[in-house]
Amino acid sequence: MSKRSFGYKLKELEGMLKGSVLWNEPMSRHTSYGIGGPARAFFFPANEDDLQMIFQTAHENNIQTYFIGSGSNLLVSDTGFDGFIISLTKHFRTLIIEGTRVLTQGGTMMGHFVKECLKKNLKGIESLVGVPGTVGGALRMNAGAYGFEISNFLESVTVLTSAGEKKQYKKEDLTFSYRYSSLPNDEVILSAKFEFEKGHEEEIQALRAQASKKRKSTQPLRFRSAGSVFKNPPDAKPAGYLIEKAGVKGIRHGDAEISPKHANFILNHGKSSSEDIAWLIRLARKAVQEKFGVELELEIKTVGFPPDHFKTQVTNPVENIN
Repeated sequence: MSKRSFGYKLKELEGMLKGSVLWNEPMSRHTSYGIGGPARAFFFPANEDDLQMIFQTAHENNIQTYFIGSGSNLLVSDTGFDGFIISLTKHFRTLIIEGTRVLTQGGTMMGHFVKECLKKNLKGIESLVGVPGTVGGALRMNAGAYGFEISNFLESVTVLTSAGEKKQYKKEDLTFSYRYSSLPNDEVILSAKFEFEKGHEEEIQALRAQASKKRKSTQPLRFRSAGSVFKNPPDAKPAGYLIEKAGVKGIRHGDAEISPKHANFILNHGKSSSEDIAWLIRLARKAVQEKFGVELELEIKTVGFPPDHFKTQVTNPVENIN
C-alpha cells in the first residue's frame, strides 16, 4: 500500500493539516507491546479543525477510524489496520489546575496528570500512580487501581463526534462501571474537568509510595506488555488467580509468555507476533473456562483481527505447550 493509491482527496488532506500524518505507519512503533502491522494512516491532529477534516475525509472515502492514546493497552494485528489511526498525544496536552479543580485535554499522559495533581496535594489520584496511557484513554475504560477509579473525580467531558459536532457530557449523563464507560466509541475525548479534595502532603505521599511499591512488587514491569489482559470477572477471583490455578501461568508460545510473576500479563520477550499473544489469550480463556466455568473478558483493546478471533478455542490447552 502506498500513499499514491489513496486517491486525490487523501493526498490533499496532508497539505491542509496543521498537525502531521504518517502514511503506511507500522503500529509496532506506537504500542507498548511493540507489535502491529501498518495503519493506512496515523494522524497527530494539532487542533479541532484537523480532527474535523480527518473525520470528513474518512467519511467521504468510507475509511474506518480508530482512536488511541499511548497504545499502552492495545494489541494490533501483524497484518495492520486498513484505516485511520488518530492520536492526540502530541498536541492535546494542556493541563490547568485551579485549587481543587483540574482541566486537562484528552492527550495528556496519565503520568504527568497524576504528578501535577500530587504536587498540589490533591487527594485520591495517588492510587493511579503508574497507570499508563492518556487521560482520554483512562476515562474511556474507567481506569482504576486499589479501590479508586478515574471517574470518581470527574465533573464533565467534552468530545468531538465523528460528524464534527462538539458535545459536553456531565458525569451524570454517563454510565461508569468496572473498566467501562458509556462514552461512544466514535467520539474523541477533547478534554475533561475533575474536582478533587485537598489532602495532607504526608498522607498523600505515603499512599503514593504504597501504591507504587505494590505495583512494582506484583507486576512484571521490566518486560513489554499491555498491562492486564483480562478484566477481573464479577463474583469470582481475580483473572490472574484463575489463570494461575488453571495451570497455564508461565507458558510460552513463540516469544510471548503468560507472566510467571502475574498471570494476567502476557509478555513480549522481544520478537513476539500478534498471533503468539492471541494464542496465549485463547489458551488462558479456554483453561479458565474448563476449570472454573468462568469466561474471561478482554481488558486490552484489539485492532485488525477477524471477528471472534480471540474466542477460538484451543483443544486440550494445557497439553499444547511449546
